[in-house]
Amino acid sequence: MNLFSGKAAGKRIAESARALMLAALILSGCATVGPDYTPPATELSKSWHTPLKSGLTAEETGPASLEKWWTNLNDPELSSLMTRAIAGNRDLRKARARVRQARASRGVTRAGLFPTLDVSSSATRSRSSEETGGGTTSSFYVAGLDAGWELDLFGGVRRSVEAAEADLQASQEDLRDALVSLLAEVALNYVEVRKYQDLLTVAESNLATQQETFELTRWRQQAGLSDELAVQQARYNLERTRSQIPTLRTGLEEAKNNLAVLLGEQPGTLHGELEERKPVPVANPAVAAGVPADVLLQRPDVRRAERELAAQTARIGVATAELYPKFTLSGSIGLEAFSSSNLFSSGSRTAGGGAGVTWRIFDARAIRQNIEVQTALQEQALTGYETAVLNALKEVENALTAYAEEEQRRQALSEAVSAAQQAARQAGYKYQSGLADFDSVLEAQRSLLILQEELAQSNGAVLSNLIRLYKALGGGWTSLAAADEKQESTNISKRESNESEIR
Repeated sequence: MNLFSGKAAGKRIAESARALMLAALILSGCATVGPDYTPPATELSKSWHTPLKSGLTAEETGPASLEKWWTNLNDPELSSLMTRAIAGNRDLRKARARVRQARASRGVTRAGLFPTLDVSSSATRSRSSEETGGGTTSSFYVAGLDAGWELDLFGGVRRSVEAAEADLQASQEDLRDALVSLLAEVALNYVEVRKYQDLLTVAESNLATQQETFELTRWRQQAGLSDELAVQQARYNLERTRSQIPTLRTGLEEAKNNLAVLLGEQPGTLHGELEERKPVPVANPAVAAGVPADVLLQRPDVRRAERELAAQTARIGVATAELYPKFTLSGSIGLEAFSSSNLFSSGSRTAGGGAGVTWRIFDARAIRQNIEVQTALQEQALTGYETAVLNALKEVENALTAYAEEEQRRQALSEAVSAAQQAARQAGYKYQSGLADFDSVLEAQRSLLILQEELAQSNGAVLSNLIRLYKALGGGWTSLAAADEKQESTNISKRESNESEIR
């Protein structure tokens, strides 16, 4: 009796395949080569080196306090811009696509854990030569199902899945990092818009005052109460201020255009919306800076570096698995007949199956060299993680110092502007009364303009430094990223549903 014919053969093959699969499953749970990943231990200070002042506190910076940090500024326009940027920014859209790519790559890798099934069918018709075959015509019909499975006895595929999963998580952290950067950039450019508007208001106000002074000196010169020197001094003071206005308008236009691009819109689309001049938003004086350990949990770039280290550790196992033999199972069932009417009869059945093993016993140490390559890459990933931690701590320390010191500078400038305004008024009164020369007026107006410009710059710098502090602490991604991932899951479900309908 032919071993591979009829129902008995099919039964023997199925029993053998089940036995081999069961043995493979048992063995596959016993060996996973390569190092198991352990998150790196990082020793951190319990507090920041920079003294916390100007409203900074060491309170915990959990997700709730950093979720939507811009709402602390109480500026509805800024909140609206943030929402629109999340929906329309092109870099964020690219980061979302990278997450989808990583998720699909994980699915491709995970498929290696399962058997493959191929369905095939064919029909051929041939006619022999009259000289050799009598000119007969014959037909041959074949249909079959082939199965194959490479057993993951030593965990190479499982390590690949582990690496793909870590790569997916790293891409999700990359999306979150892009979101943190986007929110900070939108806020910083919005502050630039308001700062330039403040500077324009200062310049135009001083221009009006200096125009009045120029007219006064001309009148006094015509009346013989002053000389030409005072007129020309007033003129160059006036024109110097006038010359600053085009530069400020250019900066304002650039900031508006930058904002439009960040929102995924064409330059010029926000000009009407931001035409009304408003002051720089006032920051909440109390800001929770937390402790250094919070940064490792909150910052997406640090979390991404840790996931990249995990992925590279798994790839050492993938490379190590190549040292061991590979076991495969294969089987097929099918139908063969010389006529289509007999194709589905019991006598047309065919079956086959087998098991195989391959083991590379010589490759001039290529596998071991690849293990060394992956180990070196793991060391680089560990160094990258450590560097990311140090850079994160540096950014927070610098942001803490910049915010606190600029806030003190702003307070001093505010006092200086008040004094300069009083001095300018007094100098003007004395000059009109003939009790002082024009040099005192000129110096007072010049000092006032400089101090008002510095105060406007400082108002913007304080808020910009606060925004950079929130960015350094990793603020802004938690709730928005969760919503984004939920939307992505919904999109995936819709795509799978559509694919099922097509099939």
